[in-house]
Amino acid sequence: MTKNAKFKTILETELASLTTELKTIAKRSPNSDDWVAVPVAEDLKTADDNVEADAVEEWNERRASLAQLEIRYRNIKRALEKIANGTFGICEISGEPIEIERLNTNPAARTNLANIDRERELVM
Repeated sequence: MTKNAKFKTILETELASLTTELKTIAKRSPNSDDWVAVPVAEDLKTADDNVEADAVEEWNERRASLAQLEIRYRNIKRALEKIANGTFGICEISGEPIEIERLNTNPAARTNLANIDRERELVM
């Protein structure tokens, strides 16, 4: 198995798991690859203020979780695209190779260790 085939398998497995997790708190937009948090399915028409407050709190927690999960989802999809087009393992900032140790830890890494602090600067 080649290095890229190994990482492709890891990434595809994580993407499937992540997609399942995302579906528990969000719906995927049919027009894009964006996910939108869905509120807890409760009948709030007859709920008291405490139940309504709990539902709002739960929805806010879902939105916060969704933000992190969606970043990971996009990074995994991006890494799979890079494998397909032959640019996997190349730092998006410096253009230099990403260390194998970093890829073993995070196959969806977008930068090498020298630029790890700048990874957040990259456009999603």
